[in-house]
Amino acid sequence: MRERFWFSICAWVLLSGNCLGRFVVEKNSLKVTSPESIKGVYECAIGNFGVPQYGGTLVGTVVYPKANQGACKSFDDFDISFKSKPGGLPTFLLVDRGDCFFTLKAWNAQKAGAAAILVADNKNEPLITMDTPEEENANAEYLQNITIPSALISKSLGDSLKKAISGGEMVNMNLDWRESLPHPDERVEYEFWTNSNDECGPKCDSQIEFVKSFKGAAQILEQKGYTLFTPHYITWYCPEAFILSKQCKSQCINHGRYCAPDPEQDFSKGYDGKDVVVQNLRQVCLFKVANESGKPWLWWDYVTDFAIRCPTKELKYNKECADKVIRSLGVDLNKVDKCIGDTEADVDNPVLKAEQDAQIGKGSRGDVTILPTLVINNRQYRGKLDRGAVLKAICAGFQETTEPVVCLSEDIETNECLENNGGCWQDKIANLTACRDTFRGRVCECPTVNGVRFNGDGYTHCEASTALRCEFNNGGCWRQTKEGRTYSACIDDHSHGCKCPHGFKGDGVKSCEDVDECKEKLACQCPGCKCKNTWGSYECSCSGGSLYMREHDMCLGKKVSTELSWGSVWVIILGLIAAGGAGYAIYKYRIRRYMDSEIRAIMAQYMPLDNQPNNVHHHQDI
Repeated sequence: MRERFWFSICAWVLLSGNCLGRFVVEKNSLKVTSPESIKGVYECAIGNFGVPQYGGTLVGTVVYPKANQGACKSFDDFDISFKSKPGGLPTFLLVDRGDCFFTLKAWNAQKAGAAAILVADNKNEPLITMDTPEEENANAEYLQNITIPSALISKSLGDSLKKAISGGEMVNMNLDWRESLPHPDERVEYEFWTNSNDECGPKCDSQIEFVKSFKGAAQILEQKGYTLFTPHYITWYCPEAFILSKQCKSQCINHGRYCAPDPEQDFSKGYDGKDVVVQNLRQVCLFKVANESGKPWLWWDYVTDFAIRCPTKELKYNKECADKVIRSLGVDLNKVDKCIGDTEADVDNPVLKAEQDAQIGKGSRGDVTILPTLVINNRQYRGKLDRGAVLKAICAGFQETTEPVVCLSEDIETNECLENNGGCWQDKIANLTACRDTFRGRVCECPTVNGVRFNGDGYTHCEASTALRCEFNNGGCWRQTKEGRTYSACIDDHSHGCKCPHGFKGDGVKSCEDVDECKEKLACQCPGCKCKNTWGSYECSCSGGSLYMREHDMCLGKKVSTELSWGSVWVIILGLIAAGGAGYAIYKYRIRRYMDSEIRAIMAQYMPLDNQPNNVHHHQDI
């Protein structure tokens, strides 16, 4: 009896800590598009089960059943189905709150064919988070099979929807989760608040199953720098009045500062709460040591291996087994032990103290009060703890067009570029498109191919605008081969647009027509010239065996040309000879002058010369 009383006190501490904290209800947008009387945008609370469509939207028609309006029984019993007909909108089932668990309502709605469930509150109050049942009622197998999204709406909105439906009006609605998670940049930061205890029922089982299934994706995202992951663990303190009690000593470390509930909720057998705290601390320290070595993803390996190799049922939930797992992963065991420190000392443990501080919400994130809890970009995730659902939520946290390839796989999102090219520009000949698939939909963005950048609006027009642009579909310009010649209106430089080449006229894009230089008298107009038009050019010949000079559009006789040519050659040769002779004469003159001056300078050192002055001035005393 005393043990149950102490457990109740401990539970009260846990709950009171939650009540004093700030719990944030995560919401998504709900837009009623018809009828006109209730048209508008409303808030609804995301249920903590099923699969919210983070980053996406869902359009449907709202239905309020005539029977089983609380959805506490199977709709098969009433011969009611909500499966949409081919070509019809999905069905959003509106049900009343009360009489059974939220999860049972969602399960019955899903089995009946509903695409989503809206639970109308039965009293006027702020929106709350619909959660899964408590542990003693959490053994139902259907809990992990709920896949439709759920939302709690206010009583006033629920009454308005019911009134419109009862009046025979069609109610259309758009559920929007696009802004439910922040998506600021190319990296997603997320936290996983968990527990090393494997004896806490279905929730513990779902945690370890999630870790096992999500490990591969998490490690790839982390290794390639797409995500920044941090694991966290919740601990509580023992009430001061019970610090010296036997129960507190068995459930806490560091003199009641950090506690965990008894794994079996029975103080007389099995492991104690302090064993759970120590294992939680060990997992945090392993992450810190692995992170310092540049391999934070080893946490996923350790937690998975520890759950498999060191279960409480086999009495291996201890340091000896944990150390074997750590060694097998190549992590420095001494550093891990040093991080753990003395768990019996009456001092704060810096690692666990930091974990307790992190439980308190900051900014848009509320206090962590639900275990397990996933926090993505500082916003708490709501929904099923499932690999696919969580991966979708993480993908929704990337800025559009920066998401990794794993977010664009078929089982995660629909490629909108496959249908009508997403309504974007496309060059089928060059196999180029401006449609870029993203997790949130698609963007029409002119591409860059092999260093060639295309500019335009992305919807109706994209044009190569850099060097080598003519390599791709001739830059979108006219091009034709005829009579063994190829002409193009594309200029392979940094210019824009298309221009018909010399000898052609037209827009340069669709057509370039040959210019008849002979007919239009643009060339070969000299006396004695004979013009013949060709495709893209012309041929001009001269009568009497003369030569045609295209640059000057004139004819020259071969004899005159030869004489002029040889005369020019002789003039050049004579000019070179004259220049060489003059240069040699100047060279000889300068050399002679230089040598004369050098000889005179040497002789002046030994004898006076005729032109040297006879009077030499000396300084004298006066």
